[in-house]
Amino acid sequence: MLVLFLPLFLFLLLIGAPVFFAMLAAPGAMLLVEGMNRDLALMYRNIFNGIDSFPLMAIPFFMLAGELMNKGGITMRLVAFSQSLMGHLRGGLAHVNVLSSMLFAGLSGSAVADTSALGSMLIPAMEKNGYSRKFAAAITAASSVIGPIIPPSGIMIIYAYVMEVSVAALFAGGILPGIMVGGGLMLVTAFMARSGDFPIASERASWGERGQAFWKAILPLMTPVIILGGILGGVFTPTEASAVAVAYALFIGFFFLRTLKLSDLPPIFLRAALTSSVVLLLVGAAMAFKTVVSLSHVAEDMASWILTLSQNPYLLLFLINILLFIVGMFLDAGPAIIILGPILGPIFVQLGIDPIHFAIIMSVNLTVGLATPPMGLVLFVASSVSGVRVEQISKAILPFLAVEILVIFLITYVPAISLGVPRLLGLAT
Repeated sequence: MLVLFLPLFLFLLLIGAPVFFAMLAAPGAMLLVEGMNRDLALMYRNIFNGIDSFPLMAIPFFMLAGELMNKGGITMRLVAFSQSLMGHLRGGLAHVNVLSSMLFAGLSGSAVADTSALGSMLIPAMEKNGYSRKFAAAITAASSVIGPIIPPSGIMIIYAYVMEVSVAALFAGGILPGIMVGGGLMLVTAFMARSGDFPIASERASWGERGQAFWKAILPLMTPVIILGGILGGVFTPTEASAVAVAYALFIGFFFLRTLKLSDLPPIFLRAALTSSVVLLLVGAAMAFKTVVSLSHVAEDMASWILTLSQNPYLLLFLINILLFIVGMFLDAGPAIIILGPILGPIFVQLGIDPIHFAIIMSVNLTVGLATPPMGLVLFVASSVSGVRVEQISKAILPFLAVEILVIFLITYVPAISLGVPRLLGLAT
């Protein structure tokens, strides 16, 4: 009887209930029906216990660092540096869009922040340069999913906490997949540029101009180096690294670029706090949700059922990728990881898949879901920024989604892509 909390949970999601309330109401109702009042009290106590965690403090700090960087004019310098490198190519501004997303990913770790910050600047510039507005919105949405893959990454912090794996290993494991997604998008753009006669954004920059653009962007570009270098070098923990990122963003904004004022801080703190509160409430609800998953033995039952389909881990990985891709169409990456991670992770570890490898598969797949029709979150953000309807962006984004799906399967079946850097750094076996 208790296992009925899952269909009830899915029903609440389908009728539009917020994920946080659905995750608490469905299992809570079934525990109440079963008369399991002590377990009901434990479940709701776990909401606070799930949030009360030192590692999770990294989430609000990284979000605050991203807000400070964005408000401090960092985005413009990254775009200028990207344009000095790639603006002379055919389809140059489209390449600049992708490269800027890759650089911005090392600062924010958020696909929504990427779409909003870069889209508001690059979409009008691309339209002025001769691109259609729907293409500009589509490439912006497609490249923004690199944000949560290249570290720092909020969803990887959540996965690491929920599944008790190393944040540093996940961060290291996301580097090559993020570069591959960006490289794949550039290849598609280059092919489309030849067949579609895309414009050239600017003349080839001299090495002196590139050096100037790099010098203006060097301090922002040092952010991921400091964060990752400190974590991987054992200088500080991921949580401490997030606080260092905030201090560094404040230093750049106030003393180097001088683009931040004290009056800018209250709205920046408010936006970061609101975004962080949503994520942390979901994490707390996930801990409560896990309580009932454990009591109902649904994870063990599902594992047994999946293993009846096949004992071949490669076939099961293919099927799970399809499942995750469908889930990503309708559910944001964070909640999907929180819900499915505790169920699917142990199954594949039992089948001999490295936990870091599976974490990267799941994180990349669900992140690509952010740009997948019909409900991909960044599609709506890109629509809001560009003024183009979601349906039009959805059609234009399909070639980019195809290459991102190809990268997902490469990551799935070539473990070295996810595990190479962590193994090199001694973070994985």
